[in-house]
Amino acid sequence: MKARTAGKPGARVLRALVSGDCDEAFELLGPHTVGRRGDASVVRVFRPGASAVSALVDGDIDVPLERIHSDGVFQGKLPRSSGEASVTYRLRISGPDGSSRVVEDPYRFSPVLDERRLGAFVDQGDSRLYETLGARLVRHEGVPGTCFAVWAPNARAVNLMGEFNDWDARSLPMCRRHSGVWELFVPDVGQGSLYKYEVRPRSVRRSLFRAHKGRDDGLSIWTDKADPLGFAAELRPASASMVWDLERYEWGDSEWMAERPARHEPHTALSIYEVHLGSWRRRPGAPDGDPAGWPNYRELADSLLPYVRQMGFTHVELLPVTEHPLDASWGYQTVALFAPTSRHGTPDDFRYFVDRAHQLEIGVILDWVPAHFPRDPHGLALFDGTHLYDHEDPRRGAHPEWGTQIYDFGRTEVRSFLESSALFWLDRYHIDGLRVDAVASMLYLDYARAEGEWVPNEFGGRENLDAVAFIRGLNETIHEAFPDVLVFAEESTAWPKVTHPPRDGGLGFDMKWKMGWMNDTLSVMQNKPEKRAKLHDTLTFSIMYAFQERFLLPLSHDEVVHMKRSLLEKMPGTDAAKFANLRLLFAYMWAHPGRKLLFMGGEFGQRTEWNHDTSLPWELLELPRHEGVQKLVRELNHLYSTLPALHELTLEPEGFEWIDSSDRKRSVLTFQRRARDWRDFVVVAANFSARRWRDYVLGVPFEGEYQVILDTNDPRFGGEGPRAADDEVLVTSPSESHGRECSLRLHLPPLSALYLKREPTAD
Repeated sequence: MKARTAGKPGARVLRALVSGDCDEAFELLGPHTVGRRGDASVVRVFRPGASAVSALVDGDIDVPLERIHSDGVFQGKLPRSSGEASVTYRLRISGPDGSSRVVEDPYRFSPVLDERRLGAFVDQGDSRLYETLGARLVRHEGVPGTCFAVWAPNARAVNLMGEFNDWDARSLPMCRRHSGVWELFVPDVGQGSLYKYEVRPRSVRRSLFRAHKGRDDGLSIWTDKADPLGFAAELRPASASMVWDLERYEWGDSEWMAERPARHEPHTALSIYEVHLGSWRRRPGAPDGDPAGWPNYRELADSLLPYVRQMGFTHVELLPVTEHPLDASWGYQTVALFAPTSRHGTPDDFRYFVDRAHQLEIGVILDWVPAHFPRDPHGLALFDGTHLYDHEDPRRGAHPEWGTQIYDFGRTEVRSFLESSALFWLDRYHIDGLRVDAVASMLYLDYARAEGEWVPNEFGGRENLDAVAFIRGLNETIHEAFPDVLVFAEESTAWPKVTHPPRDGGLGFDMKWKMGWMNDTLSVMQNKPEKRAKLHDTLTFSIMYAFQERFLLPLSHDEVVHMKRSLLEKMPGTDAAKFANLRLLFAYMWAHPGRKLLFMGGEFGQRTEWNHDTSLPWELLELPRHEGVQKLVRELNHLYSTLPALHELTLEPEGFEWIDSSDRKRSVLTFQRRARDWRDFVVVAANFSARRWRDYVLGVPFEGEYQVILDTNDPRFGGEGPRAADDEVLVTSPSESHGRECSLRLHLPPLSALYLKREPTAD
């Protein structure tokens, strides 16, 4: 780089340097021109603990540097030819033990970051910050190394520390750049190096900072922070970030990526298996909760993914894998929105998992958490001594229910940070979809707050207008960059137009979790069958609004924790009745309009609540009823994906028609699901009572032979039989029923569902 011009540093400046309070490192360290004509070069170096330092010029001229401060500041004049614009050198560092090493001087290099892009980050926003900030492996001015960059606009100094400088933050002060970004290129720092930032605020209330466990030496207060854009992290409870090369992995999923747009069309089947990676199947022999039991991403790729394919699910959805300090948070209190958790391996291991999923024709959806962040001292809280990422008013910036902080969605830089995280996973990890957690908590200013604990918006309402604008912008940004990626909203209220485009006043999501269906259906299923007649309207209500949004039907992890009991144990009655109810629930869910999601363990009738510290009880599959439930879910996925009537119009009202929604006395629901071809349909009869209804007359649209393609009472699914039809083929009679000119007579087993399909005819 061009030599800088500077005078002799004063005592105050040197004191700031050696105490770690240097905010203009490049004005003090590195090569400078001195003299009246600028015809001499002086290099200044800060190496605490060094006994001697010399500069190696042109590889063979060894110029000893003079110690000008007892704490390790050295300076010396370098030979330079007349008219030479720059000086190139390396440093020989000698230690007290007589050892020596030759290193590059980080302060002889020019800045890496583009000034215009840094300006845009604050003024217009930047949705790909991972191309600028974080720790990026680069080759700069012919030398390999890592460019470190972090946003801390209210810091008086930011120091870099890591394995490469023995964690002595004073030795690597960073340079303040545009927009409050601090930068430093460190040569020869590469893959796997651990690092942190020591962020020293300009000013801060001591009581507030101590509450977040900052360091206070009586004169200054600071804390050691992980990199907000760190691409990898240490295994908890350690909290350093890790340098990682995001470019070196070679993907093998080109076929999947080319086919993904067609796979994600609204008329396709979408069946999601929701998974917590740490407890799906732990390594054998490790005690519960022991990190030794966590499987590696590659191990999961070779065990979990074939199982997902075998079960017929189209996608796997992972509870948050972004790095988080507390196992019991399941990933929902994340401190590193750009790093896959090291609990299961490296970023490349996780890439292998995604790559392998795509090769098995399985999509990968990440649970992503932009609604809040925890207060862990190494995280985003009071990052530069101020409420940088969260709103400073606790009525808008603190979540009373979860003890976390809420992002300031009105700040351009924070929106850039969150949008960049979303795009990062889609871009660098080929992720196929994001499930946005806790959307309702973002949309409402009074969420989980009593009267007087929240501040209305500028129009006096409870809507968080900044969050609404952020969500709309987020979805527009994602769909502009990756139009074939799906974004799901976990939104539990009646907020309108969640899945409508922003241009029409919507939020822009692709799908919304249908929490109302889940709550209503489970409330009925948990009641004894003899009480369900009075709850009949609760079962049918979901169809009233089934097509107002593009819905996904979830039976998620939230329904099998915190004393809610497992799906199986929610069901009333004897053990046989519990299983019959569970099979009925699944058959009703897969026949109901909307895409599907099931949390792991539910597919074989796990008895206990889910525990994140233990493996799923796979031994239950040795028992016929549990194995039968698993076979049923596999069959439901097969029918769902292969029968157009069950998925082609699942998001459109033309794909559903009641046959009889009013048979409350017998607690029976009957309906049709249709494909685009009007001759292609499936008839569904669901008996929610504990009684067998013989000779149940059911009107059907066409005469002919109907095959029973699914009977949840079938012994192969763990049912007690007999099957609804011995030969599984029923013939219509010309008697009118339910407004149709022909009908079938069915034997409806108790607590069961039937799927029927008309046999093809010559016409």
